[in-house]
Amino acid sequence: MEFSRRRIGRSSILEGVIVQFDPLDLGLFAIVLIVLVGPFMVKKIEHNLEAFLFVMGVLAVTISSFYNKETLIAALGYTEHQAELIGWNMEIVMEAIKEPLVKGIVPAVLVAGLLFHYGKSHVQRGMNSITKKVPVKIIVFLIVVILGLFSSVITAIIASLLLVELMNCMPFDRQTKINLCIIACFSIGLGAVLTPVGEPLSTIAITKLQGEPYHAAFFFLFNQLAIYIIPGCLAMGVLAMFFTGKAKALECKVSEEDDGGLRDVVMRAIKVYVFVMALLLLGAGMKVVIDKYILGITPEILFWVNMVSAILDNATLTAAEISPAMSMTQIQAVLMGLLISGGMLIPGNIPNIISAGKLGISSKEWAKLGVPLGLILMGIYFVWIFYIPFHIEFHF
Repeated sequence: MEFSRRRIGRSSILEGVIVQFDPLDLGLFAIVLIVLVGPFMVKKIEHNLEAFLFVMGVLAVTISSFYNKETLIAALGYTEHQAELIGWNMEIVMEAIKEPLVKGIVPAVLVAGLLFHYGKSHVQRGMNSITKKVPVKIIVFLIVVILGLFSSVITAIIASLLLVELMNCMPFDRQTKINLCIIACFSIGLGAVLTPVGEPLSTIAITKLQGEPYHAAFFFLFNQLAIYIIPGCLAMGVLAMFFTGKAKALECKVSEEDDGGLRDVVMRAIKVYVFVMALLLLGAGMKVVIDKYILGITPEILFWVNMVSAILDNATLTAAEISPAMSMTQIQAVLMGLLISGGMLIPGNIPNIISAGKLGISSKEWAKLGVPLGLILMGIYFVWIFYIPFHIEFHF
């Protein structure tokens, strides 16, 4: 392995394009606002988050159907085919139906749920044995760091499924489990980007950068982002140790209420299916406003604007924003902004969705830690990326 240092320059992402405001934009902005505040203001929304997001996704795609196709071609440079894909069309319908299955998200949740359901006694015995020999804080540190870094190999989905089952079997009270899961989801969300196997965001980024001038291959994102990602995962491990407090090595036991039975396993898979479908529809419905108002701004501002990833599919934003015309600094800023903000709220990432569903974490409970932690990380990485004058680049 080799690494080199290089000075980072700063430049704008894309040259700004002045586009005409459309009243339909207001409708889509209103949906974003409702998605942000709805779960915190209305308990019924909070308890039925999957159905709520699905309805918002359907509304977003429906509103975008009313955009004038000729205007989109003239103002945003869409091709006729791209303009036809705005709003309802068979392609978006089939993608929403198939993607949660084709990407392996729902099958992984279902299969892993069944395996853990029937193997929970073995997990309990194993964790009991470990907690008697190893300090609980060390176990928590290892869980957070290892799942974070190895999520790029085993995928973020499998890592999050392992996380919730291990946390469910740890000797902590509910609030401690919630805090640890949120911190671990930040770690998994960061670590999964290191290879195109880890999550859709990294797969899309590699695909869009595989030509000139970057020729992105399997380890491209590891080489460019590892210097940011590895310290982040380690920091989350240390933070998790502090959040264990004075937890004692109590006997690990999964209650019947926590287990939920086979019905719970199936319902969790169905909820994840609806959740992923909803995020795909939201991303598709928001494409026009993303192209209008986000793509032309400078990387420093875009880094913060990408906090919208807390409620939108970050893979959709990656596909819209990443371009081989960008400098490496711009690419790093876009990806790090998306990765960090994805941990702030439940809809921001698949690990969040899986963890919240299994442990019954509400939107308010997640945001109480997720938002301030995300903002702190955003501030740290903003300074690091834009104002610390060197970057370590690995070569694999």
